[in-house]
Amino acid sequence: MYSAEVARIAPLSRDQSTVLVKLSLAAAITHGFTVAYDRGVALVSTDSSGAVLGLSNLARTVAQHDRSEWPRLIEEHFGCLARQLRQGPPAPPADPVNELIQRLVPRDALPADWTADRPDFLPGLVAVPATINDGTVTMYLDPADLGLTWSAADSFGLANLQKLSAQVEHEEIHGVGITFVTGTSFAASKALVLDTVLRDSLNVEAPQYGVLAALPTRDVLMLHVVEDLSVISALGHLLNLAARSHATGQGPLTPAVYWVSPEQTWHPATADSPNRTSLRLSPHIEALTRDLAAREESST
Repeated sequence: MYSAEVARIAPLSRDQSTVLVKLSLAAAITHGFTVAYDRGVALVSTDSSGAVLGLSNLARTVAQHDRSEWPRLIEEHFGCLARQLRQGPPAPPADPVNELIQRLVPRDALPADWTADRPDFLPGLVAVPATINDGTVTMYLDPADLGLTWSAADSFGLANLQKLSAQVEHEEIHGVGITFVTGTSFAASKALVLDTVLRDSLNVEAPQYGVLAALPTRDVLMLHVVEDLSVISALGHLLNLAARSHATGQGPLTPAVYWVSPEQTWHPATADSPNRTSLRLSPHIEALTRDLAAREESST
């Protein structure tokens, strides 16, 4: 089953997306999946299996190769999925208290009814309990399957996310300090426990002027601790880095940059211009820069 109306799947063009969908449907059906394309970024089952085969990461993989290689790459991708299916899903965690890890995922990457009762952490992003076993991540959209309430599963997931190790690198980009949290596919999810990241990895207990944060893909969290008016330069660098990473990286989350207040409230750092042709500072960042400018003037 195929609809001629194919959504553009970044970073491909609409024509390239159409080719991807046609090749993916053929490969999926060859490997025994009963699926259809429904104008989104996934193939969805037409039987009772409930399978959802995402195309977003596959699109980012094939985009790096000549189109002549796409049939082979797509065939290998769905062949791997079929082997995983034959092996069956991973067993539920025997010890969910210590195994569940909270994970950020795009709401539109899952069927709407699976996340209908989950609030957004950031626009379009929801947090769900998950486990990782031999590199395979399994998300649990109904904690009742584990004998848990949402509240308990979230609590366990956040506690284990706090303990999950990650790599932390500090870089100076044109004189502006940017911190990159990487080394795990849960790196961006560390935004859910940002206070712990700031305290344990940046030795910052309570940033007086907040933090700029970007989580463009699942495996990176970018941070800048605000101290002075260099926040404007930092915002420009983060917008550029986040846009590029979100457009090409695996596991895209959001290209937006946020300002996290000292009270750990997340606010967009930019806003659309009236004609929507460019970005401008959000009211929160405008107020912040006024405060920083006033402080600098009073200290001179």
